[in-house]
Amino acid sequence: MLYYLFKYLEGLDFPGARMFGYVSFRSLIAIILALLISSIFGQYFITLLKRKQISEEQRDASIDPFNTGKVGVPTMGGIIIIVAILIPCLLLGRLDNIYMVLMLITTVWLGTLGFLDDYIKTFKHDKEGLHGKFKIIGQVGLGLIVGLTLYLSPDVVIRKNIEHRQVNNTVAIVHESQAEKSTQTTIPFFKNNNLDYADLVGFMGEHKEAAGWVLFVLVTIFVVTAVSNGANLNDGMDGMAAGNSAIIGVTLGILAYVSSHIEYASYLNIMYIPGSEELVIFICAFIGALIGFLWYNAYPAQIFMGDTGSLTIGGLIAVFAIIIHKELLIPILCGVFLVENLSVILQVRYYKSGKKKGVKQRLFKRTPIHDHFRTTLAQLDPNCSYVFTKPANAFHESKITVRFWIVTIVLAAITIITLKIR
Repeated sequence: MLYYLFKYLEGLDFPGARMFGYVSFRSLIAIILALLISSIFGQYFITLLKRKQISEEQRDASIDPFNTGKVGVPTMGGIIIIVAILIPCLLLGRLDNIYMVLMLITTVWLGTLGFLDDYIKTFKHDKEGLHGKFKIIGQVGLGLIVGLTLYLSPDVVIRKNIEHRQVNNTVAIVHESQAEKSTQTTIPFFKNNNLDYADLVGFMGEHKEAAGWVLFVLVTIFVVTAVSNGANLNDGMDGMAAGNSAIIGVTLGILAYVSSHIEYASYLNIMYIPGSEELVIFICAFIGALIGFLWYNAYPAQIFMGDTGSLTIGGLIAVFAIIIHKELLIPILCGVFLVENLSVILQVRYYKSGKKKGVKQRLFKRTPIHDHFRTTLAQLDPNCSYVFTKPANAFHESKITVRFWIVTIVLAAITIITLKIR
């Protein structure tokens, strides 16, 4: 809203009005504003939740050998994150930009889905929360909305990069003057690093373009579901999901900025995405909101984000990566989320395979994988066999959290390096 106001004032030669035309200026204001909103509003919100006695049910004490006993800690803190994202984006973003609109829809959609889950857990005292099938329906529905919007909207275009040989056989990258719709995406570590989904269904002949978009929509649904669930699983320790997601957000912001700048896109030999500069403003609000929330969520947590927060931030990361055609970088950038997902899947599969044989067996001490590191050997079931039992002693959750942050920082650096190493 402020963008349009100052755009009007710029026409009247109002001093300083042109500043709002710069993405860098609006992005910095967005991160500061989001941080202030989440930190100031957070304090009032925590007080309100405590007064209303809206808190998470006591967590399983057997998981925590240090007996932290997080009883009475308010939940639904994801509302703080959502509010701190929406307000700066509505004030500073261009609301006629299709990418900004998609990110705002994603925020509200998954925020509502997560809120319903937390509401059932907290007020209905049902530990299962929203039934799993409804979560999947919500995530698949969002994937369809995002995928079909990117397919149908005329504003969603790219300009392909082309090698251009100059004097002395030097090679420069130029972009086609004509913007076009495309199902291309970036493959890490390959020189000619664009993959077109339509090429994977070349056997469809003249229908391959349409089939390519169908495949793209299916990939979108899968990525949104996987990353939102991964972030949800990662939210098991104080500050874990918020810190990891903020680091991932910084990386996505860098990728979005270079993709929206034709000179940087040419230098890095990546596709140029007109209009994606507004995503930088959104991701800055995302980062600021998470950092402000971390003020209260760091150990010992004064509030939990709940599914309201974890489902939302995971979905936002997924949709953001899809919009800038970097979804194939997610296994690297969101490696922690991937491992959390895989640990649960493998644990369940291994346990069920043993059950068929009449034996009790598990791969890890506990899952998701972060719980494996805070479980001692003394806490294990003596009637069950375990494949991985190290470390024998448990780590404090604050140490596990910081180490997961470090791993995410390394993965973020590798993700950025993929722009040059290929």
